[in-house]
Amino acid sequence: MEDLSQPGPASEAVAPKMRRVLSLWDLVFYGIVLVQPIAPIPLFGVAQKLSDGHFVTTLLLALLPMLITAFSYGRMAAIYPSAGSAYTYVGRGLNVYLGFLVGWAMLLDYLLIPLVNGIWVAVVFHSRYLPQIPFALAMLIVVVLMTAPNLRGIKTSARADKILLAAMCSVTAAFIFLAIRFLFHSQGWGGLVSTQPFYNPRTFSPHTVWTATSYAALTYIGFDGVTTLAEDVKNPKRNVLLAVVLVCLFTGVFGGFLAYLGQRVWPDWHTLPNLETAFMDVCDRVGGHGLFHGMGFTILLAQLGGGLAGIVGAARLLFGMGRDNVLPRKIFAHLSPGTNTPTYNILIVGGIAFVGAIALQHIGNAYEHAGELLNFGAFFAFMNVNLAAFWQFAFVQPHKSKFRTIADSLLSLFGAVFCGIIWWNLDSIAKVVGGIWFLLGAAYLASTTRGFRTPPRMIDFGETS
Repeated sequence: MEDLSQPGPASEAVAPKMRRVLSLWDLVFYGIVLVQPIAPIPLFGVAQKLSDGHFVTTLLLALLPMLITAFSYGRMAAIYPSAGSAYTYVGRGLNVYLGFLVGWAMLLDYLLIPLVNGIWVAVVFHSRYLPQIPFALAMLIVVVLMTAPNLRGIKTSARADKILLAAMCSVTAAFIFLAIRFLFHSQGWGGLVSTQPFYNPRTFSPHTVWTATSYAALTYIGFDGVTTLAEDVKNPKRNVLLAVVLVCLFTGVFGGFLAYLGQRVWPDWHTLPNLETAFMDVCDRVGGHGLFHGMGFTILLAQLGGGLAGIVGAARLLFGMGRDNVLPRKIFAHLSPGTNTPTYNILIVGGIAFVGAIALQHIGNAYEHAGELLNFGAFFAFMNVNLAAFWQFAFVQPHKSKFRTIADSLLSLFGAVFCGIIWWNLDSIAKVVGGIWFLLGAAYLASTTRGFRTPPRMIDFGETS
């Protein structure tokens, strides 16, 4: 892990600007890598259950508010072209106290990313490969695998990310080819072309589909990371906006296509052997054990790599908050003398992942609840970015054309309402845990701002990049 120590006076005196060298397609590729082409695959079984067999429909429904939110992110990045985030846009564009709460919600998401990834890996180990060991022990092993390399100061290689992306694309391409061949040979054109994944009158329920949309939206988490490269891209006012919209559009269309094929291959989710690893069984049906293990191994590596990177990101964020006295400096700004890593933070994040997984597994489906809780913070941020964009377009910097002003502001307002509805339809566990987290954040904010009379301390999300 790189040096996280506080920069010296000499480095602080120089404020270099990023060179704008990235093209639009560089940004789009970066966003696709962030979201991952196989993002819907780990969600497949649980999403099929929640939507009663309408995962494709929920993915497409979630795409609409995501596209509007991507538009708002892109427009806010044009107004604030430095490397930013939802925290930056809401804090500068709407209200500094609300911005802090958005940052507090983002902190929860950073802490939850290793939890979500770790649970999936542990479930696969426990249910598919080593059923003789209990889930708690499997999760402990996964947490050790995610934290130990970070404690030693090992940094994930960008080359490894490219190799992993190539493996994802290869295995996914093999699945698409084999699934199309399987469906055509077994059912002809009727197997390939059907409206059933979108609408099955026997099981369709508007309330069920709407509720499941909040879970399916987990597919799109991460697209906003594109805006953090606003200082590196050519023509940011145009390219950041286009990139976030294109990344969302690709994720929804390509993910929807994978889910469509999965539903056609295995239309009855009730007969799936295991919901968390359901897509592996779909692969087994079309490509045998080779594709089963190939897909499983690829997702395992992706989830484990995501967990490793997630712990790094969360630990760095906690370090930045400790260094800036947002959190107790003695604990969170500590660096190990030997490796120069924030050891305490890494152990804290790993401990949260382990304890959280055991607690959620005790309540019910750990992966489902962890995903819903991750969406709690994400959609709170999305909702407020849309509100910040609405405020900017309608009142602060209205367009010269009244029609354009009305269109921009109403679009952002619609996005805020849509994201708010999805946020409100999250499950009760996500609402309770997320609500407690917000109460802690509000109490901390009140205590550090003398009852909201002074500006809050800033959270430096640049420390995670």
